[in-house]
Amino acid sequence: MVKTKYIALLRGINVSGKNKIKMVELRAMCQEMGFHNVKTYIQSGNIVFESEENNPGKLENKLKSRLFTTFGYDVKVMVRRQDYFQKTIEGNPFINPQVDIKYLHVTFLDKIPDSELAENLEHADYGTDEFRIVEDKVYLYFPNGYGRTKLTNRVFEKKLKAEATTRNWKTVSKLNEIAAEG
Repeated sequence: MVKTKYIALLRGINVSGKNKIKMVELRAMCQEMGFHNVKTYIQSGNIVFESEENNPGKLENKLKSRLFTTFGYDVKVMVRRQDYFQKTIEGNPFINPQVDIKYLHVTFLDKIPDSELAENLEHADYGTDEFRIVEDKVYLYFPNGYGRTKLTNRVFEKKLKAEATTRNWKTVSKLNEIAAEG
């Protein structure tokens, strides 16, 4: 059976001392679930793996359920194919030689937001912070750093009525690189 490469993003793992999971335990759990070539990146809940399953939604549900039964944490899980990450990288409107990538982030949404909600959010003033909503992603440019922005996951969830998780550009790029490796 053909295996597809996936990247899973867990929200709220190992943040501020909450929902602690050792990556070795997370990898072991994924291997027990039948995932192949399981790798994790940094401590914040990023998993790269292969699976025969071709439905990312089913994988999300399986991971969410297993995380709860194994660790007792009810966390948001998003699973995307590796080619989705490649397209995310290729589609970043803020990439140019004048922009330091340390100020770039991507918020991943669990669905494409309603166009009216997206339009309302785009008309608000967020100072020097910039964003572009492209399908189920929000590309972010925070020239003063992520720690100072008001454009948090909670804002996007409330305004776009979608679940969200954010990764910095270095993490997005590295996850794609790991998934693209043979």
